Amino acid sequence: MPNHAVPRPDNVIIATIFRADGGTGVHTHFRQLRGYLEGQGTGVTVVTPFSWNRPLTYPAFAPRLMLSQVSASAGVWWYRRWHEVFLYRALRGQLADGGDRVVYAQGPLEAKAALRARRGPGQRVVMAVHFRASQADEYAEPGREINRDGARFRAIRRLERDVIMHVDGLVYVSEWARKAVLGWLPDAAAVPSAVIGNAVTPLTAPAPDEPLADLVTVGRLDTPKNHRFLLDVLAQARQTGRRVTLDIYGDGPLRRDLARRISALGLDEQVRLLGRRDDVRRRLPGYRAYAHASYAETSSLAIIEAMAAGLPVVAAGIGPIPELCGDGAEARFWPLDDPAGAAAILLKLLDSPSALAAAASAARKRFLADFDINVVGARLTSFLLESQASLPA
Repeated sequence: MPNHAVPRPDNVIIATIFRADGGTGVHTHFRQLRGYLEGQGTGVTVVTPFSWNRPLTYPAFAPRLMLSQVSASAGVWWYRRWHEVFLYRALRGQLADGGDRVVYAQGPLEAKAALRARRGPGQRVVMAVHFRASQADEYAEPGREINRDGARFRAIRRLERDVIMHVDGLVYVSEWARKAVLGWLPDAAAVPSAVIGNAVTPLTAPAPDEPLADLVTVGRLDTPKNHRFLLDVLAQARQTGRRVTLDIYGDGPLRRDLARRISALGLDEQVRLLGRRDDVRRRLPGYRAYAHASYAETSSLAIIEAMAAGLPVVAAGIGPIPELCGDGAEARFWPLDDPAGAAAILLKLLDSPSALAAAASAARKRFLADFDINVVGARLTSFLLESQASLPA
């Protein structure tokens, strides 16, 4: 990495192709960092494609919807192309004076725009790796927009290869994510990097007075989040004579499908689809345990939030999940291919007040040690602001 001066602490730019406000894990990641930095007296600017010539964004972005009806792959290209162009122009204005800055890019397109826009030797670009192996893989998931190993898939991989090898640093949100990237791009090991997990502020609000379900889960209602499995587990539990209740927060394309499945399994009195809510975090302490069924994560802010609330976690021990919680300690790991076996594991936990209390205490302690933004924020800030930082992975 070039021997640049340390950027002035009021010149941190967070670049994202998303709108500044939103409920994704990426939003939570940079929102928590921004809050931490500002709490330390460091100014932060969030730059999005909507930061430049906003009136033009609608005519530039809207054709993607029509184009996607003809070709999903072409729709992906349009979305990525024009969001990157607008973000580049917004960043160009921020970086035009050539002064020292650090741009914390929330993905490869953001990093590409920042690399193009930077104008001085003290302007560093650090990229967060929120994706699983490659964004191309996520676009190519079953039922999504592109074909695996097709032309668009290969083009996205080429862009990522070029960008990753030119950024000044990489932040992996899990060791699993680091290994996934190195699995297809081993040269990325030469780029200064750090594994710095997601983090949130401690939760201090008391549990709500209103009655809530036994279990809670939070996430977009799409295929990778695997909510159908949770319904199957509850159906299996009911066959043993046990009525376990579940609240599901989130919205997405599978809402109607899940509603039909709930009715088909006779779970209407046990499962509530509560949609997106701004007060989920405040409500978490009112549940007995957090249920997680996703099979595709780079990390899981939902699990971290649950642990901040002192909730035991039931999840599959796959991907990055064992980096967040341990089987028999903060969590119980269940098999995603065996609803009956998973139901037995869940009921054993729920039936033991001592086990629930021990797991809840362990979850809270683990959060405070490893995922409190006041702990993690210091590491991330050091990596972003120190010119030749290369924290151990």
